[in-house]
Amino acid sequence: MFMFSRSICCAKLNQLSTFETLFSNLKLRPYATPLIGPLQTCESRIYSREKAEYANVNWDELGFALTKTDYMYVMALRMKIGADRMCMPSPTVDQFIDAVKKTVLANKRWVPPYGRGSLYVRPLLMGTGRNLGVKPSSDYTFLVYASPVGNYHKGDLNLMVEDYVHRAIPGGTGGIKAVTNYSPVYKPLTEAKAKGFSDLLFLDALTGSNIEEGSACNIFILKGNVISTPTTHGTILPGITRKSIMEIASDFGYQVEERAIQIKEVFDAEEVFCTGTAMVVKSVASITYQGKRIGYKLGAETLAQKLHATLTGIQTGLIEDKLGWTTLID
Repeated sequence: MFMFSRSICCAKLNQLSTFETLFSNLKLRPYATPLIGPLQTCESRIYSREKAEYANVNWDELGFALTKTDYMYVMALRMKIGADRMCMPSPTVDQFIDAVKKTVLANKRWVPPYGRGSLYVRPLLMGTGRNLGVKPSSDYTFLVYASPVGNYHKGDLNLMVEDYVHRAIPGGTGGIKAVTNYSPVYKPLTEAKAKGFSDLLFLDALTGSNIEEGSACNIFILKGNVISTPTTHGTILPGITRKSIMEIASDFGYQVEERAIQIKEVFDAEEVFCTGTAMVVKSVASITYQGKRIGYKLGAETLAQKLHATLTGIQTGLIEDKLGWTTLID
């Protein structure tokens, strides 16, 4: 497999022209494990400075690799916003998209057969400077790599509400794609999985009464003709799949709301589902809160299944893309 990689020195990033020049020579190279030294400010350090974004590539029925144009553009913007929050430089939107496309083409033979999976693409930006102190890195590496993947969460999705550990706090980094948002929840997530749960559902840190999201996915509830999802206000990642599903659901005739959702509302919902790049859309089978378990509708007739079929149909070319989300990569 191949990846794109480029290391830069932030000390030379005083002007945009210099920045663009440094990123203009991205190199395609065989996949290799990056050499991480003990002084490098990367994901292995407690002061994490890594940013990651994600995308999927599929074969359509004619054999072409498709990805979301809008998806890539929004990912590029999201990396820039997140990098700025983490005091990191980042590639331009055009450089980001070009690196993703070239990585996909170089790994075209690894795209799974039609209907069997997708090529998971991960653009990554991390600090790799040799710093002993707690401060922004002196050097950064931007790379893109890919891996074939099958279906995510093959079994039922059973969530447990986490009412002690909070994934994010106001003023923190919960609204960006930084690894610092994931490692703090590993302990409660591991404990929940040991009890048979698939994932955790986190509550807001201010009131402890509003749902926010899972460890790596956004959440929706359905009641009547109204679909509700928590507002992204800095503690919730504005997922790109989330955005796509909201548009599709609106086209289906549903009223889509972004608002604060109290945990008690979850137990009155007719249907609950999660969204994310890897899982796309998946029905929630049950939610357990303080020992109380509520089950939800599953199966082919659920709204979640219809949304999943529509979005994946657009991604694979089975359904006409009227929204300009896909592009042919050849």
